[in-house]
This record gives sequence, C-alpha cells and structure tokens, in this order.
Amino acid sequence: MNKKIEIQELGLKDFKETWDYQEKLFKGILDTKIKNRREEANLETNNYFLFVEHPHVYTLGKSGDISNLLLNEEQLQQKGATFYKINRGGDITYHGPGQIVGYPILDLDNFFTDIHKYLRFLEEMVILTLDEYGIKGVRSDGETGVWLDVGTPFARKICAMGVRASRWVTMHGFALNVNSDLGYFDNIIPCGINDKAVTSLHVELGVEKVDVLEVKEKLLKHFKALFEADYLR
Repeated sequence: MNKKIEIQELGLKDFKETWDYQEKLFKGILDTKIKNRREEANLETNNYFLFVEHPHVYTLGKSGDISNLLLNEEQLQQKGATFYKINRGGDITYHGPGQIVGYPILDLDNFFTDIHKYLRFLEEMVILTLDEYGIKGVRSDGETGVWLDVGTPFARKICAMGVRASRWVTMHGFALNVNSDLGYFDNIIPCGINDKAVTSLHVELGVEKVDVLEVKEKLLKHFKALFEADYLR
C-alpha cells in the first residue's frame, strides 16, 4: 500500500481546466489498478491532494436540481460567473476567490475501502481545523459538510463537500469558505437546502482576512493524522 500523497498547489485556476486535470490523475490511478488486475502486476497507485482557488463558478452535482440556480445565462455573465453540471455527488454549490478548495484524488485501497468513512474523515479534518480557531464545527444529520450552530435558527454551513468514486478511487472534494464573498451564495439555494445560511471563517472570526496558507497547513496536518499518510511536495 502506498500511503504517500503528493500535494499540489494549483493557485487560481479555471474550474473546467482543473476538472480535466483531476480526470487525468483519476484515470491514471484507475489504469494502474486495471493493469495490476489484468497482468497480476504489483504496481503502486499514486495519491494526490490538489489545493486550488477558482474564479466565480457554480457547479451542480449529478443528482442536483437545476432550479437551485437562481440566475439565467445572461445574469451569470453579469456576475462574472460560469456554471457547470458535473459528475460528483451533491447538489449546487459556489466556488470563488477566498475559498480553499481541496481535491483529494486517492486510491482508497491504500487507506480503507469505505466511502462513508472517507467523507466523515474529510469533515473531521475541517472540524479539527476550525477548532484551532475557537470555532465549533459540527455535522448535520443527513447533510454532508461542516456546519455551525446546527439545531438553532442560526444554523449555517461553512464547508461544502461532494465526491465521486470509482473502484475506490476518489475525486472532487471539499470547499471551505475562508475569505469568501458570501453574496455569491445569494444566487443559489446552496446544496438545495433553503432553511440554513452560509458563512465564512473571516466572518466568524470578525476579521477582514484570514491567512489562507495557515489554514491549509492546519488542514493538511489533520488530514495526515486521520489518514495515517505521508506527504510529498
């Protein structure tokens, strides 16, 4: 089993370009697994963790409802945003500047073969990171992601998640609002949930800007511990 994960910082990158790159890495891992099975080879499969920031974009999961996008094509252009229907789970979400987007592309055969556990570990990574800032992140029953003040009239989501998996290989991932312009969420019904708000780390801390690099290091620290992984940079 290969528990080494290659960390890649992609910077500000177009969503479709990043999606295509994810697919390339994803296919490479699947091809290695198929070769191992067909040829009884014993090749190691690679693991990746991509950090990226996207220009304004709305994405809709394969089971999502297009009516949760509240803008037409002309309005999208006016907002400087794009829209894609993609092959992850979940409904609609927003990505944009000030948000940490993480795409773990892992062969779970190297770690554990349990998608439910995988999603809970991603949530736990974020919950532990928020705790370092004095913020209590929690799960909401039946709703993937990380939330604040669940069970109160002030429930709000700070991190969205949606993944795809095939033969235990994962892609897509999580989006943590750090310095996000929350006004862009007004143009959708986030994740198809209309009775909860959305928030961002800088809003919760009452500061103008949070150090994104610091947040990433905390996320990676907890991810490494949860997955018992090693990092390659």
